[in-house]
Amino acid sequence: MENLYIYMLVALAILAIADLVVGVSNDAVNFLNSAIGSKAVSFKTIMIVASLGVAVGAMTSSGMMEVARKGIFNPGEFMFNEIMVIFMAVMLTDILLLDFFNTLGLPTSTTVSIVFELLGASVSVALIKIYANDSESITNIAKYINNEKAIEIILGILLSVVVAFTIGAIIQYISRLFLSFKFHEKPIGFSSIFSGFAVTSIMYFIIVKGLKNATFMSDTVKDFLSTNPFTFIGISFLVFTILSFLAIKLFNAKIYTIIIVVGTFALAVAFAGNDLVNFIGVPIAAYNSYEVWSTSGELATQFAMIDLAKPVQTEPYLLLIAGLIMVITLWFSSKAKAVVKTSVDLSRQEEVKERFEPNFLSRNIVRLTIGLSNSINTLLPESFKTWSDKQFIKPKVVARAQDLPAFDLVRAAVNLMVASVLISIATSMKLPLSTTYVTFMVAMGTSLADRAWGSESAVYRVAGVLNVIGGWFFTAFSAFVAACIMATILYFGEGYALAGLLILAFVLILRNYLSHRKSSKIMREEDRLEKAESSSTQGVIHESAKNIANVVKRGNKIYTSAINGLATQNLSLLKKNRKQIQKLSNEIDELKDNIFYFIRNLEEPSVSASDFYINILGYLQDMTQSLEYISKASHKHVNNNHKKLKFSQIKELKDLDDNLETLLLSTQDAFESRSFEKIGALLKDKSKFFDTVKEKIQKQVERTRSEESSPKNTTLYFSLLLETKDLFTAMINLLEEYYHSHDSSVEPATVSDLTTEEE
Repeated sequence: MENLYIYMLVALAILAIADLVVGVSNDAVNFLNSAIGSKAVSFKTIMIVASLGVAVGAMTSSGMMEVARKGIFNPGEFMFNEIMVIFMAVMLTDILLLDFFNTLGLPTSTTVSIVFELLGASVSVALIKIYANDSESITNIAKYINNEKAIEIILGILLSVVVAFTIGAIIQYISRLFLSFKFHEKPIGFSSIFSGFAVTSIMYFIIVKGLKNATFMSDTVKDFLSTNPFTFIGISFLVFTILSFLAIKLFNAKIYTIIIVVGTFALAVAFAGNDLVNFIGVPIAAYNSYEVWSTSGELATQFAMIDLAKPVQTEPYLLLIAGLIMVITLWFSSKAKAVVKTSVDLSRQEEVKERFEPNFLSRNIVRLTIGLSNSINTLLPESFKTWSDKQFIKPKVVARAQDLPAFDLVRAAVNLMVASVLISIATSMKLPLSTTYVTFMVAMGTSLADRAWGSESAVYRVAGVLNVIGGWFFTAFSAFVAACIMATILYFGEGYALAGLLILAFVLILRNYLSHRKSSKIMREEDRLEKAESSSTQGVIHESAKNIANVVKRGNKIYTSAINGLATQNLSLLKKNRKQIQKLSNEIDELKDNIFYFIRNLEEPSVSASDFYINILGYLQDMTQSLEYISKASHKHVNNNHKKLKFSQIKELKDLDDNLETLLLSTQDAFESRSFEKIGALLKDKSKFFDTVKEKIQKQVERTRSEESSPKNTTLYFSLLLETKDLFTAMINLLEEYYHSHDSSVEPATVSDLTTEEE
């Protein structure tokens, strides 16, 4: 039996490493989103600063896992074998749950997940013990579980969501009124005072939250901080304000960038120093339990774990190893970048492709908020409204949309400052607070106050926030239930259950990894349409040639797959084909959504470029609509088990497919090689294809009058022929637009050329 517990410890050690990896992927959003979103410094610099913060935080962590040892359950009521079951169930559930959320690209709380897993596993084992003991009933559960702590944590979650969002919105609104979007033009005093507030709050956060348990912090300093917090804050504010003024005046320092770098370091320190226990606290508690039990000489089923209630210091080398794993993960995890992207996109000042669809709740929240805002506006004096509106006017920037930061340096600094203050206050009051919840909700509050959620994007952003918040509560519920199930299986299944669950965990994580890598590869693939950034007709012709070749290539494949799927009654091929045309259609919709920004970036004499671009997108949309109808109609016919098309009909459709393929391949070659003169030769043969389609229609009319017996087949066949004709018409219109607009003697101009000339 002792060997089983050794295997458990080995499994827990492996799970701890894996948990560190998925945990960092999730929690990276806490300290990276402000720096990445504002593009204050290069991505490499951000990663170096965050890595240093993580390393320092890991080494200054006390390693105490009070929640794992005695915060949720009373260890003295459980035997050694039961404690090992609880810890094993917690780690298995934790890694699967966090990996699931990371794969979806949604931030969640490692603190909440570990707490509810401990609660679920301990409740499960406690109920098994109560059921086995005739003298106990369900009311005795309070003897095993620390109810007060669990309730305190749940209230802390609810409170942190509301408070962080509200405070973030208020501070951002005041900061924007104080500094405006043209903060670089303000007198030095404005930036110095703002910097004094920001750096003071961040430094206090580093000391109180991140370094409070560091061994090099003397008792005198700790006592001074705990007894005179306001004195420390006041002195710090004066010192940092003066230093900021001197730095800007004498060295022309970029003070907002410095604030963001310091804030990123601070949150990284706090994350590693405090959240590290979420990943390695349970395995260390299990190892300590094994050490105590192995020297006792008692049976595992009879040894009560009273010793777990005693504090035990974690070995420094374990903290160092954990810190190194976290730093390596930070650099190489693509899932970390996906989670950061969710938070940054929901905070973005400019329009962006929204990830979340609006729902009933988001629409009504936006509607009520607009009504409330209008009511408040009627109470405000006109002079204040005029002045405040001026403060929110954004300077015009000529740049590509993807090159612009998601938000400016002021908002990034406020995000870090407010998150730091709230977490510091919660720590001093010993309130359970999730760093993930606070940082995310502060970012959402500041983006709302900064008018980033306009009428164009509000319902999508609110829906996104509701999805993420719903995910947090789903985390708590699923963590509790899953840990309950895991603990029950392990308790009764012992070694066999352990082996089975470890294999299951490995398979699920591997599948999620492969799925995430596949989706990332699809996002990076060359077959993706790109937005036009040119400022002249010739520039758009050359730049969009790749898109045309792309659409033609994919359209050719979609059309052929639809005909082949229909001919062979291959439902899976037709289903896959529908997904492909939907993806292509969405990408063209994205290009159409970009028309506003494209036209806005045009030089005045080149407005003809917008006409050309709009026409091209219209023809592309016509092509995809025809392909979409052909794909859907074919899928519907086969899916409803209708009568197969006749051999003669299939043969004629394949004949059309061959003719269309010849045209599409020639078109693809012309656009890929930018040989626009080849288009003229293609246009000469256009009448042949129209004649072919007309001939097929005539043949089907004759068949219908003499031999056709299936109305569904006739309807489908005519629809396919007419949509193929529409597809060809859109294709010819596209080619003619290029043929008439292209001028090889003109050098194409781009937006970047204009920007260079202005400079």
